[in-house]
Amino acid sequence: MSGTSKQGIRSAFRQWRAVRPFWGGLLLTLGGAEILLTEKASLKVVMHIGMQGLAGYLLPAVMMLCGLLTLFSPGQRLFYSILGALATLGTWVTSNLGGFFVGLLLGLVGSCLAFGWLPDQEPRVSRRRRRAERRKQHDGNTATDVTRAARP
Repeated sequence: MSGTSKQGIRSAFRQWRAVRPFWGGLLLTLGGAEILLTEKASLKVVMHIGMQGLAGYLLPAVMMLCGLLTLFSPGQRLFYSILGALATLGTWVTSNLGGFFVGLLLGLVGSCLAFGWLPDQEPRVSRRRRRAERRKQHDGNTATDVTRAARP
């Protein structure tokens, strides 16, 4: 693979990543995967708390699904992040204390990042700069008014 091809792939990935809550979706997905992996730990390690039935596998799967949907459908990120956070909190009871706290923390941080992400917007302008621009515009208008009034 040539160097220019790698640069093209890398820049395409950066552009794709820039228009979505990438880190939030990735952390939520990794949290769900970690919790699913702790479900398969040996019985000496696993602390059986709560229901170990279907919910122990369903909630981490929902977390992973929400993380992936956040990555590939960023327009619905608010719904997916709230659903992911609720599923993450549910794993506290159903899945070994949320994958021994690691998956729980990954899922909550990822959900919060996805919820708080905003698409690119116009750069914010400080109040000082807005006032200065208004003054310039106002001074420019008064100068033209003075020159108009001076003309016969």
